[in-house]
Amino acid sequence: MATFVTGATGYLGSYVAAGLLTGHRDQLNLLVRAKTEQEARERLWTSLQLHFNFPEFLEYLDARVRIFRGDLTAEEFGLPGEEYRALVDTTDSLIHCAASLNRKSEKQCLNVNLRGTLEVIQLARRAHDRHGLRRYSHVSTVAVAGKRKDALVTEEHAIDWERSDYDPYARTKKFCEHMANRWLPEVPKTIFRPAIVLGDSRRPETSQFDMVQAVHLLARLPVLPLRPHDRIDIVPANYVGKAVVTIHQKDAPVHGIYHLSSGRGSETYLEITDAIAKAGGMRRPLFWPWLGGPFSRAVNWTANRRGAVGHAASRLKVFWPYLDWNTVFDNSRVVAELGEAPAKFSTYAAGLLKFSRENHFRYPAKPWPGNSSVQRTAVGRASA
Repeated sequence: MATFVTGATGYLGSYVAAGLLTGHRDQLNLLVRAKTEQEARERLWTSLQLHFNFPEFLEYLDARVRIFRGDLTAEEFGLPGEEYRALVDTTDSLIHCAASLNRKSEKQCLNVNLRGTLEVIQLARRAHDRHGLRRYSHVSTVAVAGKRKDALVTEEHAIDWERSDYDPYARTKKFCEHMANRWLPEVPKTIFRPAIVLGDSRRPETSQFDMVQAVHLLARLPVLPLRPHDRIDIVPANYVGKAVVTIHQKDAPVHGIYHLSSGRGSETYLEITDAIAKAGGMRRPLFWPWLGGPFSRAVNWTANRRGAVGHAASRLKVFWPYLDWNTVFDNSRVVAELGEAPAKFSTYAAGLLKFSRENHFRYPAKPWPGNSSVQRTAVGRASA
């Protein structure tokens, strides 16, 4: 039997897939959007090279992974009937990581997050009816808590249906949780809500740059329109991936919902900017919170301009509400479950920014090796 994982070609999903492969012995059923088997393998290599060298990757791929080439939003993922039945028959747990993070497009969030989650829930129901399901794990977001200000939020008090949402991403993820709870009442479920996932505390490399660009822009400003002692809840991807994999594999997790966050340990803007300034030999910025309104309007105007500045401003515009809310999410549950707290952002922020700037906010992905004998061997093993 196997664990079905969506989003393995994405940033956070790659940490989950890599954690399952290295720390456990399960077979993995991975849904990958691709026209050919080789294209699917190359997409996985692009994502998983953050975690493996090519020989390691190929060994895991050939021995432990079955690729299902499909579309998350299509009925039965667009798989042929026999292949979909094989997916149902061999899946005994699911981790749903895939999602649209496009906070500006309601259409894309509705399509990917809601329709995609519906198809994953359908698979879970069919697998449970066929042979029983060990666990359904859903990766959500702390943004389901809606508009907050100066708050500490616990898992059980995060969702308030009377509270407004910041954007389509937060709104659709809230409904995804609701669907899983309503339509899989008898299936053991775990909901994971990551905070702002930013970088890896063990190394500077990353392949996800949206929020990094926003931090980069703020780090270059001599004056910040923020309150210096406001806290921002940032958690490294390696901690989130470890939490999802570890808790998903437990026979009986203590709770059904976990905030994967820094919680009360979240750092202030003053602490973070001090660390970045010290590491870069720069002066730390001044904090003028009364500039918040004018700054927000300037960002909105600049976001409509062309070029690198407009692009950076558009990123900052999307994330500004999450920078200005001084809200953190209690993480005592996950800390107790794992026996450790996440690393503080200030301890690895400078390396993350340096790597990102040097690579122009693009991950320098290695292509699939051009050795034709390697490629033929890989495809031959996959079809064996």
